[in-house]
Amino acid sequence: MKPRILDIRKGVLEKNDVLAGDLRNRFKDAGVFVANLVSSPGTGKTAFLERTLSLLLEKGYQAAALVGDLATENDAVRLARSGANVRQIVTGGNCHLEADMITNHLQNWEVDLDKLDFLFIENVGNLVCPSHYDLGEDVRVVLLSVTEGEDKPLKYPPMFNSADVAIITKVDLAEAVEFDRDTAIANIHNVRPGMTVFETSAKTDMGMDVWLRYLVTQQQESTTATPPS
Repeated sequence: MKPRILDIRKGVLEKNDVLAGDLRNRFKDAGVFVANLVSSPGTGKTAFLERTLSLLLEKGYQAAALVGDLATENDAVRLARSGANVRQIVTGGNCHLEADMITNHLQNWEVDLDKLDFLFIENVGNLVCPSHYDLGEDVRVVLLSVTEGEDKPLKYPPMFNSADVAIITKVDLAEAVEFDRDTAIANIHNVRPGMTVFETSAKTDMGMDVWLRYLVTQQQESTTATPPS
C-alpha cells in the first residue's frame, strides 16, 4: 500500500500547488502582500499577529487576516480586536490550511483584495504539515517562542527550511526561562543559512518596529516589481 499512499499524497500536493499558483496571481493582480504565519501551538502567534495588525492600521495601512483553527473561532475574535477584518477558517480537524480553503473563504467575504495592503494567513498551530502546503503567499514566516527552547529548528527542519523569515517571540520572558538567543539563532541558520531573524515581544513592542519596516519594504517592493517578460 505504500506506493498507493505516496501517489495519493503527490496528487494532493500537485493540486494544491496549482491552486496556490492561481492565488498568487490573484494576490499579485490585487497588489496585496500576503504573509503565511506558521508555528507550533502556544508560540504566541495570535498575540503577535494582533499587535502587527493594530500597528499597521495605526499607520494607515489596510490589513486583514484569515485564521485557521481546528475547532473554534477564538483566535478570530482576538484578532478582530485590532480593528482589522478577520475571517475564521475552521478546519474540522485538519492540521493545516490548504490552498483550496483559502480560495473558498475568499468567496463572499466582504473584503476587497484590491483595497488591501496586507493579508495575513494564520496557519493552524503545527510545525509539520503546513511546511508542505503553499498558500500563494509572498512570504512564509515561522515563529519560535523563547519558552519552547533553542532546539526547535533542529527538531523541525522542513518547516524552518521552507520559511523565508523567522520570528522569535516573547523575548520579554527570555531571561526568566534562561533562553540562549545565540544558540537559537545559530540553530535557525544551521537549518536555513542566512535567514532573516526578528526578535520581538507583542507585550512590550520590542522589535515590532523593525518587523513592521520589513513588512512595509517587502510590500512596496512586491507592488512595484516588474513582471517577467
